[in-house]
Amino acid sequence: MKTKTDYKSILIEINILTIAIAIIAVAVYFFLVPSYTSISSMSGLGIVLSNFVPLPLSAITMILNVVLLIIGFFTCGKEFGLKTVYTSVMLPVFLGIFENIFPNTGSITDSQELDVLCYILVVSVGLSILFNRNASSGGLDIVAKIINKYLHMELGKAMSLSGMCVALSAALVYDKKTVVLSVLGTYFNGIVLDHFIFDHNIKRRVCIITKKEEKLRQFIVRDLHSGATIYEAIGAYNMEKRNEIITIVDKGEYQKLMKYINQEDPEAFITVYTVSDMRYLPKK
Repeated sequence: MKTKTDYKSILIEINILTIAIAIIAVAVYFFLVPSYTSISSMSGLGIVLSNFVPLPLSAITMILNVVLLIIGFFTCGKEFGLKTVYTSVMLPVFLGIFENIFPNTGSITDSQELDVLCYILVVSVGLSILFNRNASSGGLDIVAKIINKYLHMELGKAMSLSGMCVALSAALVYDKKTVVLSVLGTYFNGIVLDHFIFDHNIKRRVCIITKKEEKLRQFIVRDLHSGATIYEAIGAYNMEKRNEIITIVDKGEYQKLMKYINQEDPEAFITVYTVSDMRYLPKK
């Protein structure tokens, strides 16, 4: 039986990827290029190579991305590969558009340090969107994704590791200050990226002991469409047996759950834990 193609979902996904790659292109062209640093991206390596190769930055970026794109397609899966093909094509397209609309653009901040800071903040927004959609902007992002998949390293740390080689390449072209900024920028870019990704993916493990156990269980399963586990707990004070309901929810579900509990049983005993990662097999 053929599955019906959801064109609306595909269109929404394309729009999200396009917005994310546009954000990254803005960060590269308006902040990374004027800073003359080389931070965690093939665009940064492209800036270094543009001093030796008589090609525009957009063309160099495209060439560098193709090699790693082929590797990423086979190592990280078809979905990741197809999405990254699209974003890898769109990044140099956006850079080319900016080169034509804003030729010879200088530093907006008039400060190399502020350019690096602005680049880190802006590019991390775009990259976090892509990684959370199982995509990347190509280049070193693919290397980071491979490291994350096979070595189970956090994406931000993987970006820092793969980006250090590119950052150090700045020594071939620029002065010591620029090299130091490139290395520091690469390191902090990884930290900020992890912050954006984990804040987006963060979940909460909520443990509840309530007198209205069955109503709460029904709410979690039917209204939140989530799962739960029930354990028998014994109070140490009077050795009374009670059931404890444990569920893992995202931010939106957590707010709905707490609102429901406050309305139904304000005296319920609740403990909450932060969950940054979990692995499970979804129910069929």
